Amino acid sequence: MVQDAVTGAAGRTKDKVPSVRQAIAVLRRLSASPDPLPAAALARSLGVPRSSMYHLLSVLVDEGLVVHLPEQHRYGLGVGVFELGSAYLRHGPLEHLAGPLLAHLVRAVGDTAHLGILHGPELLYLLKVQPEHPTTLVTDVGVRMPAELTASGRALLAHLPDAQVRALFPGPDSFVNRTGLGPRSLPELRSLLAAERKQGWSVEDGLITQDVACVAAAAFDHNAHPVAAVAVPFRRQVRPPESWPQLARHVMQTANALTQRLGGVPRTN
Repeated sequence: MVQDAVTGAAGRTKDKVPSVRQAIAVLRRLSASPDPLPAAALARSLGVPRSSMYHLLSVLVDEGLVVHLPEQHRYGLGVGVFELGSAYLRHGPLEHLAGPLLAHLVRAVGDTAHLGILHGPELLYLLKVQPEHPTTLVTDVGVRMPAELTASGRALLAHLPDAQVRALFPGPDSFVNRTGLGPRSLPELRSLLAAERKQGWSVEDGLITQDVACVAAAAFDHNAHPVAAVAVPFRRQVRPPESWPQLARHVMQTANALTQRLGGVPRTN
């Protein structure tokens, strides 16, 4: 009798899982659409019976995750999704996930390690882990730099769609000149991004500070979207160019480990 009850409970739990997956699919479909969608279109695109779709939408509306637009007979994302996203950001998940990995990287290479994300056409530094005797650098947590000049920025830009890169750098005035080096036009940037994408890592040599270089690699989420870059900056005279590929391997291993923690698939190059 007890075993039957346990088996029955497990069966009921398993029966509910498809509904959970379908609800998640609805939220993802709405988030991918630029406009609210009718229930019939959602049901058709997700292969869900229309009656089941109305039930799912009713629950999601009650929970504030979806909003019903009665005049349009359509559904869109609700404020509850924004609240969940804001809570996610408040918890600093990237920093928590990346912190131990960057600490391990610092122990392996003996230099400072950074975690950065794109913020428009700029690279924003989220995390900085230093060795016992760090090198003085201009980069720090909260500092923003022109993305096209930094290894971290280009490591992320290299994996964005061409249209998105073009939107971030629409004209010659979009490009910053700090040391007289670096791309000055969209074709130059695209050529550089293509080479670094094929290489698997990006390098910045004197584009921000003349005697400082940096290597970086991107970490990806479950949608294969580049979400953050792991980077190691260093004094150029301490590490000659022939040693950079070895350093880059350490950086790529760390980026791949972060990708796994984010539910993504590590890159093989």
